[in-house]
Amino acid sequence: MKYLLGIDVGTYSSKAVLTDLAGNVVQTAVAEHGISMPQPGFVEQDADLIWWNDVCRLSQDIVAKSGVAPGAIVGLAMSAIGPCLLPLDAAMRPLRPGILYGVDTRASAEIAQLEAEIGEAEIFDFSLMELSSQAIGPKIRWLRQHEPEVWRATAKLTSATSYLVYKATGRLCMDRHSASHFMPLYNPATGAWDSRYASSMVSIDRLPELGWAEDLAGTLHVEAASAMGLAVGTPVAFGTIDALSEAISVGATEPGDLMLMHGSTTFFILSQNAPTPDARVWTVAGATPGRFNLAAGMGTTGSLTRWFKDELARDLSADLSQTNGYASLFAAAAAVPPGSGGLLVLPYFSGERTPINDPHASGVIAGLGLTHTREQMFRAVLEAVGYGVRHNLQTFADIGATVKRVLAVGGGTQSDTGLQIVSDITGVPQVLTKVTLGASYGDAFFAGRAAGLLEAGDIHRWVKPDRMITPNAQHRAVYDAMFEQYLKLYTGTRDVMHALKAIAKNS
Repeated sequence: MKYLLGIDVGTYSSKAVLTDLAGNVVQTAVAEHGISMPQPGFVEQDADLIWWNDVCRLSQDIVAKSGVAPGAIVGLAMSAIGPCLLPLDAAMRPLRPGILYGVDTRASAEIAQLEAEIGEAEIFDFSLMELSSQAIGPKIRWLRQHEPEVWRATAKLTSATSYLVYKATGRLCMDRHSASHFMPLYNPATGAWDSRYASSMVSIDRLPELGWAEDLAGTLHVEAASAMGLAVGTPVAFGTIDALSEAISVGATEPGDLMLMHGSTTFFILSQNAPTPDARVWTVAGATPGRFNLAAGMGTTGSLTRWFKDELARDLSADLSQTNGYASLFAAAAAVPPGSGGLLVLPYFSGERTPINDPHASGVIAGLGLTHTREQMFRAVLEAVGYGVRHNLQTFADIGATVKRVLAVGGGTQSDTGLQIVSDITGVPQVLTKVTLGASYGDAFFAGRAAGLLEAGDIHRWVKPDRMITPNAQHRAVYDAMFEQYLKLYTGTRDVMHALKAIAKNS
């Protein structure tokens, strides 16, 4: 027997899966971790203590639990949160914690600087998307301007997945899907780094070598193999950002397939044959040559329910009869009628990414009265996620990007309550596959591709539809009315949000 190992490092947890060549799951493992928020707008993680440590302990755990001989694991692929920024010194050691993806909004001033110097339209025409908190170019400039000592010691810049692949193989490389977010340094027309705007950020020779997610990056060297409990020489894929692996994990590979990832954030990846660029969303390279992705992402969704549980339902978490407090919260929310008694939440607790691209946005709970309950508030949080999903899907429709089917994946699929609310608000069915492990499962498939043991079409033998969440038409009217107010609530409170952020920053 031959086996494939996929490992994904997420925002709050990392997951690993061991499969056979037919995609059957043999063993899984999970490791929890946290994030660091040293000040408002800054979100970081330690590359070695979290990213690489999780990879090693999960790999060892998988081998120990499965009883599979390390030599029988014939392919490895990893994915991670992204896009992130990690500076490395000449010895390829991290110089500071990794700066996370769009939830880290520190580079707002640098975005404005680059737009003023290059021109917003020119950036969009070149990169096929606008600068946002998701873009790495402004964060590179932030590093250069705000941490000069780190910058002087920086020899290479990379991202989370690329660092893991380097630790495993000694090769610094990055897939083109991830590189698309290193704007305006990546040219989607050529699929290569481009120096035309690089002078105020970084010399492109400091950036990783480019390839595709399923390409072979190299093989495990002795030190990495020992740390992971695997065999020396195990083939390792380039890997990618977790969201793309999530899309592969549910077979969202054909044009019109939309992966809807219900995780710490909500992420969207629409598979396309040709790009349909729009300033409100992201146009990025796909997993393979000739494929493009129309991508979008909300800032706080699963992390918002976690915040609610940790801060407003501590009594449930302290009750040993509860499963981390979530079971009771979701059960109570299911009993609350749609509309949550007139409560409306904006889920912008870490700013917001698409489609408003406003790093200064903040959370709002509107309509509160003395009669409202915690259960209604939690349902309103779940409904806020649904309104945000609808806002993004409406944007896709406005662009003319065709969505033929929606495939749901991620930790949020464990709750039918949350899934049903999203489908009721959007009016869109969601397909769930039999395996909903997410990115680590997609990574296992990439491992098989990199090792030369699988064909691209094999993913459709791996992925089998299980069930569908269908919208409840009886809830449509109330959700249409609430969504209209959702859109108005942002425009009506935007100036106040920004003013409050400025006051907090200066106080």
